[in-house]
Amino acid sequence: MSTPLLSHLRLPLLAAALAAALPAAAQSPDAPIERRMSAEEFMAAGLHKLEPAELARLNEWLGQTVQAESRRTAERTEARVVEERRGFLSARDGERVDARLSGRFEGFGNGRSFRLDNGQVWRQIDSTTLAGVSLDAPQVTIAPGMFGAWYMRVEGYNTRAKVERVE
Repeated sequence: MSTPLLSHLRLPLLAAALAAALPAAAQSPDAPIERRMSAEEFMAAGLHKLEPAELARLNEWLGQTVQAESRRTAERTEARVVEERRGFLSARDGERVDARLSGRFEGFGNGRSFRLDNGQVWRQIDSTTLAGVSLDAPQVTIAPGMFGAWYMRVEGYNTRAKVERVE
């Protein structure tokens, strides 16, 4: 039997040893660690020294940890994809985009492209004009309209132009 100090050190050491097993665990979260690792890996990690109850608890912890991390990763990935796809035809998210234009705004004009500070690029697809305007990096709002249309408005002006996302 191990001393209390060794027992406390064992969990961090086991966690470090199991880090390499997480990709396999993600593929099969219910498989016990002794089936996820080769016999050599199992021995090298010192897991053969565990009592059956300790090994069962480790397997339970590992399964819960992998499932929780998989959920968090899926949620983060989904949120990132929704944000990256916002404004494209395949996007399902109807939330408006609030950002700043990168560079100078010289008014609206059909075919003009607008790069935002979030990396998105939008192109005007209607004939709306806003002449005589010259602003450095103004705040803009791009909001969804009906039938999949998107409209861009520059802070301080009521004119809005129909745009489509190109990047």
